[in-house]
Amino acid sequence: MRLLLVNPNTSVAMTARMERAAAAALAPDVTLTTLTAARGLPYIASRAEAQLAGAAVLESLAEHQAGFDAAVIAAFGDPGLIAARELFDLPIVGMAEAAMLTACLLGQRFGIVTFSGTLLPWYEDAVALSGLSARCACVRSVSAAFRSVTEVQHELEAEIVTLANRAAAEDGADAVILAGAPLTGLAARIGEAVPVPLVDPLAAALGQAQGLVRLGARPPLTGRFARPPAKPATGLAPALRRWIERDDA
Repeated sequence: MRLLLVNPNTSVAMTARMERAAAAALAPDVTLTTLTAARGLPYIASRAEAQLAGAAVLESLAEHQAGFDAAVIAAFGDPGLIAARELFDLPIVGMAEAAMLTACLLGQRFGIVTFSGTLLPWYEDAVALSGLSARCACVRSVSAAFRSVTEVQHELEAEIVTLANRAAAEDGADAVILAGAPLTGLAARIGEAVPVPLVDPLAAALGQAQGLVRLGARPPLTGRFARPPAKPATGLAPALRRWIERDDA
């Protein structure tokens, strides 16, 4: 099985961290290829930035999807996820949706804890888009400042542990999602310090991508996620333009 992981931000260091963390979530017969967005922002923290990142995701998938069995969009707010599912023929999994669906298997209600208040509106939108608002106990953020986004999980570890415990005790969360690619790997490190299960979004997404491939998931020919008809395009990245203009009829 071949999986493609697309990091929608431009941080090569973040991609490398996720690649290292991914090893524990992959079956022995699975290989993972990682991509970092060629343009955009070092990390995504708003709806506007998510729109830009979503375009980068579509460009990356159009250029590199051939030969892969499934793809993972490796940013918690799932930039470009719905559009990518509509456009491409392989299963595509987003970290936010995968984490929430996984958390729903662990309890009735889940909490989301992240490292920056700027992220909250975007993450709240992600919950609504997933249709899981009734299952979400809270979306909380650490208020303390941090110096480096690539080291934020170490800088704010104590604050994140405190907030995850508050999500369980005060909000009634049965599981807590540690949201944001910079927090990848933290759940395994602090799990014993929180009385409810912690969900690592990358591990959840990789697990679900492998599951979809093993279930033999195929692209729909009709319905809400059927590929749109071909049409002319102007000014797009060449691979994406060719894919949009392609007519398989």
